[in-house]
Parts: sequence; C-alpha cells; structure tokens
Amino acid sequence: MSPRRLGLRDTTNCGTSGPASCHNTTVQTNLCCFESPGGLIVQPQFWDTNPVTGPVNSWTIHGLWPANDCDGTFSSNCDRSRFYSSITNILNNAGRSDLVNYLTTYMVSNSESPEAFWEHEWDTHGTCYSTLKPSCFSPYTTGQEVVDYFNTLVNLFKTLPTYTWLSNAGILPNSQTTHTLTQLTSALSSASGGFTPALYCSSGALDQIYWYFNLKGSMVDGQFVPISAPTPGSCPSQGIKYLPK
Repeated sequence: MSPRRLGLRDTTNCGTSGPASCHNTTVQTNLCCFESPGGLIVQPQFWDTNPVTGPVNSWTIHGLWPANDCDGTFSSNCDRSRFYSSITNILNNAGRSDLVNYLTTYMVSNSESPEAFWEHEWDTHGTCYSTLKPSCFSPYTTGQEVVDYFNTLVNLFKTLPTYTWLSNAGILPNSQTTHTLTQLTSALSSASGGFTPALYCSSGALDQIYWYFNLKGSMVDGQFVPISAPTPGSCPSQGIKYLPK
C-alpha cells in the first residue's frame, strides 16, 4: 500500500511536495494545503453481522476522520453552518449519482438510514478538515466540499479491500474458527505493504478496523501516506471470532 493520489473531482494548486501532515518541522500557515490540526487521518471500516449490513464479501465504510493534533483524539461538529440536510441531493446535483449508488451499497449503518448516516459522518468529521473549508475554494459553490469529501472517501476505501486481503491469507468468516491478533494483523500488514491497522472487537468478535494515514497536500487532490496504527484496537490477543454475515 504505497502513497497514493486519488482521482478526484476538483483540483487545487497545493501539490504534494510539502511535508506530510503531522510531520512538519516548521509552522504551516496555508491550511488549505496542509491538513491541520487533524493531520492523522483514519479510515474506519465496519464488519456488521447483527444486523447484517453491506455485501457478504466486503467490509463497509464508517467514515474518514481527522484526528486532532495528530494525537489520536477527534474533534467533532466543527462548523455547524455546514450541517447539510441532504447529502444525496448535493451529490446528485453535482452529477455524482455514481457516488450515491456506491455509498448506498458500501456506506450503511446498522441503526439509521444511509442518508442520516452520511449526514452524521459529514457533520461530525467532514466539517473538521482545514483543507475543505469553503475559503479554500475559488470560486466556491455551496456543498462543493461535500462532494470532494465523499469522493475522496470512496476512492480511498477502494484501495483498502480488507475482506480480500484476509481471504487471500486464508482467513474467512466462520462461526467455528478463532484467530490470534497476530494472525490477523500479520495478514493485513503483509497485504498492505507493511502497515498494521487497529482491530476492534465486540464480545470477542471482530467488528471494526481502523486504517491510518497522513496527508500531503489537500484532501481534494493530495497524497495519502499510509502509516501503522499509532495505538492498538480493542481485540484480545487470541480467541478472536470473524463471524459470517
């Protein structure tokens, strides 16, 4: 899993030659081109089995979160003036029904409607990106940054096929089998190019994974630099279930 630039809707003049977020040695003043304070970026994924969400052969999208001050804690609800009431309409009006269709399959909640879930993720986390503030766009159209957020999220998720990586290592959902944490993290680290995610469990069953990145440039067209999880998840060292959907 090498650094990657994603094919996105908008472009900026930021480039990717500057320091990665959380790795600057001098104060960065242009926060449209340097993600701060949320420069530790997490792409969490769900494995929901009760009730089941998403395809049986894929993990699903939780969101894309900027961790405040690069320390693993999260700011939230950073700009209430940009709490939009219909992500679906914003994406469709921008000609991105393809995103709506993809999110409807791969970004679903086990407790609320897809639209409500998307609004929650945008409001809670999307509004906290410095590089997606309206002042970073010229000209700016209301909701433009929402399209870039979800486009970036979908494209990044597509580079993180957790189910396939585990499957290729012979680790498939099975109610009778348990795994050690080392077995799971080793398989994922090997497939991703040497980067270890954080694994989270509920009642001993794997149900969420966090992939971590820093960012060079803007969320719009920057380069995501994969890193290993700075903190462990919640799974035990052994006896981990990977239940079928």
